[in-house]
Amino acid sequence: MAVDLVTFFHPEFWGVGNHGDILALAESKPELFWNKILDTVAAAGLRGIEPTFSPFNWQHAIKTFGSVAGFSRAMEQRGLTLASGFFADLEHGSDIADPAVRSKLFDLVKAYAEVIAACGGDAMVVGLPMRRTRDAEPPLFVDLPYAQRIAEVINELGALTLRQGVKLALHTEAHSVFCTSRDVDLFMLLTDPLYVGFCPDAAHLLGSGADPVVVTTRHIDRLVVAHWKDATGVMPFDIPIDASIHDSHQAYFCRLGAGRVDWPAWARMYRDHNISGWAVLELDAAADPLSEMIASRQFVETALLPIIG
Repeated sequence: MAVDLVTFFHPEFWGVGNHGDILALAESKPELFWNKILDTVAAAGLRGIEPTFSPFNWQHAIKTFGSVAGFSRAMEQRGLTLASGFFADLEHGSDIADPAVRSKLFDLVKAYAEVIAACGGDAMVVGLPMRRTRDAEPPLFVDLPYAQRIAEVINELGALTLRQGVKLALHTEAHSVFCTSRDVDLFMLLTDPLYVGFCPDAAHLLGSGADPVVVTTRHIDRLVVAHWKDATGVMPFDIPIDASIHDSHQAYFCRLGAGRVDWPAWARMYRDHNISGWAVLELDAAADPLSEMIASRQFVETALLPIIG
């Protein structure tokens, strides 16, 4: 099992007052910052990490440890590896029709794929652009022409990462253009299965009104990696979609097994389709990530692994 590092995005864990203070701490004491993250993951009995948003990203880790090899060595010393990497740069405000933006995006994805491969990983999880708030003017319609433009870029990115031995997988982020059952079907149809895979997030799917097991089973042949995360229920679609959207999501997320995801059915899906590979736990901004990771790991080991076999 691995963990997405968004798990550590809670000020209380760092003894600071807000997210801005976390950024300041990461810049002023980078070695303390990263050593605390890696030590905590290892202490929880997990074996992998998934870098995510800044400052929990690959660029900051490499800067801290001096090189890709230094980052990899810091993980290996704790019995850890890089399971996958989350790429968030498409989520907010990128005009991928702009050739300059697209060129920069491709360079960044290539560099990240090289880092993932060098650190022992083989998957890049990609979040697609966020929707606009439903009453926004003008509205954003996720229709066929819109989806085709995005899918064209995603196909090219998937071909690019594959050259580095890294599989690209689309992540089902709530309030993004890839969150509802219909959204998943649309983008899975328009992207090439030889180059683009699937990263279902159980909590984000449930929070978007979908059944995580039904949607994932429908595209099980595209599954690359999954986010094992729980949610208390469906989120309102009228939540303002702005820079605070991820903070708004946190009220609907909970520890694995404490929400409404049907985990026994999820485990049977893994068993029936002979799925293996990383289970990436995700506990958005846990105040006590060590105890939350341990509880989640124990839930998987005692309640789900006996089903999977």
